[in-house]
Amino acid sequence: MLTTFGEILEKEVINVLDGSSSGFPGDVLFDTETRKIAAIIIKGKPGFFGIFGREEDFVINWDKIETIGKDIILVKTEECGRIHKEKINILQKFLNFFLP
Repeated sequence: MLTTFGEILEKEVINVLDGSSSGFPGDVLFDTETRKIAAIIIKGKPGFFGIFGREEDFVINWDKIETIGKDIILVKTEECGRIHKEKINILQKFLNFFLP
């Protein structure tokens, strides 16, 4: 299946290990020596209404991509799951602070 760079950016990235959504690719990393795609970059989500900056971007190596479908990109990596769990913990702390 052929796909364009723009179409890659519109596909949601799902981790098959835990079913979590990592977001959408913000960019693609190319290796100019091998002329191949090396990774996709998931942009960090903006902080509280964009006031507190952004979360860190993270890179998913191309070898961690299981398949690219019509609407989603399936990846298999512990890193995405760990980041997702950290986000949940931060949200829980935030809610516990305001809603004791």
